[in-house]
Amino acid sequence: MADVRLTNVEKAFAQTQVLRDINLEVRDGEFMVFVGPSGCGKSTLLRVIAGLEDITGGTLTIAGRTVNNVPPAERGIAMVFQSYALYPHMNLFDNMAFGLKLANMSDAEIKTAVHSAAKILNIDHLLDRKPKDLSGGQRQRVAIGRAIVRKPAVFLFDEPLSNLDAALRVRMRYEFAKLHEELKTTMIYVTHDQVEAMTLADRIVVLSAGKIEQVGTPLELYEHPINQFVAGFIGSPRMNFIDAEFVSGDAAHAQIKLASGAQIRCNVDAAATNAKAGDKVVLGIRPEHFHHELLAADDSNQVEAAVTFVESLGSSTQAYLAFPGVEDALTCSLDGRSRVQQGDVLRLGLPTEFCYLFDAAGHAFKRTLRQTK
Repeated sequence: MADVRLTNVEKAFAQTQVLRDINLEVRDGEFMVFVGPSGCGKSTLLRVIAGLEDITGGTLTIAGRTVNNVPPAERGIAMVFQSYALYPHMNLFDNMAFGLKLANMSDAEIKTAVHSAAKILNIDHLLDRKPKDLSGGQRQRVAIGRAIVRKPAVFLFDEPLSNLDAALRVRMRYEFAKLHEELKTTMIYVTHDQVEAMTLADRIVVLSAGKIEQVGTPLELYEHPINQFVAGFIGSPRMNFIDAEFVSGDAAHAQIKLASGAQIRCNVDAAATNAKAGDKVVLGIRPEHFHHELLAADDSNQVEAAVTFVESLGSSTQAYLAFPGVEDALTCSLDGRSRVQQGDVLRLGLPTEFCYLFDAAGHAFKRTLRQTK
């Protein structure tokens, strides 16, 4: 196993800067996931670690060894791509054994390595089949098995589930988690799907425009996003953002005014900022954090909004509401038994401890959470 360290790493293609001042440590045995929108640089960063792209500046070390100029085959890594890239004329055993044969391993060693990897992946009964006889999930397991037999210090995965259907992706997420638990090897995984990131990662790296926005555990990013970009990217459905105006605040709270006229109180440290009355701010609240039952008419921290669209998903219902200061629609997660309909007016409570606040530049105010027993 090995750790991976990137220090001031940059990557440019001609005049186009793709990665900017990347500083990151992937710990020994950690499952780290890179996420971000298309074009943010996450796959380029993975290819830099693999040695498939040269870095323009900075230092990359794997297991304490600087590998800036080390060929991919000598870095102690194995990479699984989005496409399975299996040899169609070979059976599964030969596909998995191919790299070992090139390394001049003995037949006995190859047989032991392939059967061991196949057993871990539950494909040991398929070794005599060819790729065309397999499902998409089985082909992906073969691609992973081909990497496992090399016993790398670091596994790299580039959107390995993007070609699979939704149900199989859920199953394969479980398989990846189980694989990491069994091998205990350093793994770096790239995806655009933040649900994959939240369910698989020990820590997540959120990238945007070639730079790291935030690194943390899934819950750290969900509960304490450093800025509005991370807050909007982590969580499904995404966080609601409502334009507002700062009214007053102290070290424990901030009072803001919405375009609807509603006054909302947020548990944030306004004293640590330069916010002053009249400043433009953005209120953030996740769809699942609204209170929408048994609200008294005189309760503070609530708004009213008309339902414009309803998605019934069985276990939950997503209601979309028109509200001033919201770009598209306000989203509220309701119980699946809810019978809310288009045109209904909902009174929504905004718990102060779940109200996020961002300044005009998108930086988050520090939350002042209540202590719980």
